[in-house]
Amino acid sequence: MLFHFDRRKKSEKEKKPPRFLVLRRKWLTLGAAVLAAAAIFAAVNYPAAVSASAATRQLPIYCVQRDQKVCSISFDAAWGADNTQKILDVLKEYGVTCTFFVVGNWADQYPEQAKAIVDSGNELMNHSNAHDHYNSLTADQIIADVNTCNDKIEALTGVRPTLIRCPFGEYDDHVISTIRSIGMEPIQWDVDSLNWKDYDAPTICKRVTSKLAPGSIVLFHNAALHTPEALPEILECMIREGYTVLPISQLILHESYTIDHTGRQFPAEAAQ
Repeated sequence: MLFHFDRRKKSEKEKKPPRFLVLRRKWLTLGAAVLAAAAIFAAVNYPAAVSASAATRQLPIYCVQRDQKVCSISFDAAWGADNTQKILDVLKEYGVTCTFFVVGNWADQYPEQAKAIVDSGNELMNHSNAHDHYNSLTADQIIADVNTCNDKIEALTGVRPTLIRCPFGEYDDHVISTIRSIGMEPIQWDVDSLNWKDYDAPTICKRVTSKLAPGSIVLFHNAALHTPEALPEILECMIREGYTVLPISQLILHESYTIDHTGRQFPAEAAQ
């Protein structure tokens, strides 16, 4: 017995997709069209929202573009004060003034040390009130913390801080924009002594002098070991190299400036 197959009809059936695939393709096509229309609508009607996603990151000042050999030395005071007077004596011996970033609670605990810093001609600036993680705080909480520390320093010294170093050196766009919204300038550093690791004096000295450049901001901690021992040699090296040490408020630019992606501050015209 012979069986006859209609190959033409079978081929047509194979080419025709199942009904559920046809429906699925229609819905996918419709969905893509809706998404495309929504994208076009957003781009046309909300261009600011599109450009905002590519906005420049907010950065503190790490260093300053300076042609002259000038730099700044800074000390963070968040715990302890045993070495503070020794540091002030060394700075006085070399005729150098620096910037101290102090925590409000530290100023509460060591008010005489805070006054001595200013009385010796150094700057006393803000390092937060309680050394909290600003990244986890709201804008209102950051502002309240900054102002509390500023109030304490002003009550002790008669001078209100204009600069701040964020606790732990931590920040994000939210933190930096909040700080600048109240007229404060956030300051970081480009040379870290790492003296808080209790390195010996020669190691601290080498770390600082090998990285120093015009416009640098150097970070120390006032309570770290061996800093009073390392400081004279560091200052001697700076003098030999022709550097002048300035308080940070005199190193940075206050008008018509820009900050690049590394945190280096430039005069606005130099960035064009």
